[in-house]
Amino acid sequence: MHELAITQSILEIAIRHAEGQQARRITDLFIVMGQWSSAVDDSVQFYWDLISEKTIAQGARLHFKRIPVELKCMDCGHSYPPTSRELSCPKCAGTHLKVKSGEEFYLEAIEVES
Repeated sequence: MHELAITQSILEIAIRHAEGQQARRITDLFIVMGQWSSAVDDSVQFYWDLISEKTIAQGARLHFKRIPVELKCMDCGHSYPPTSRELSCPKCAGTHLKVKSGEEFYLEAIEVES
């Protein structure tokens, strides 16, 4: 259900920026989502179709770009993509880890008609 709040925020941001450029219509939105982001593409799309009705964003296409997860071992400095079964560092077996990428969620760009 948190996708509704996320989608509302995306809509507000897109409309604010489009209106700031005197756009007539928003045609496309480019959303970046990390693999470990808790948002689900289909849910965002579902809510988008509902809440964008009767706005300048109605009918805009959502494009999702997924960012793979990359971890950094804080013990040896090695960066790596984790496997589905093992998170520990493949180089030193360390478990003191930092997520370098894969948790992102942001609106990267919008396309509008003037």
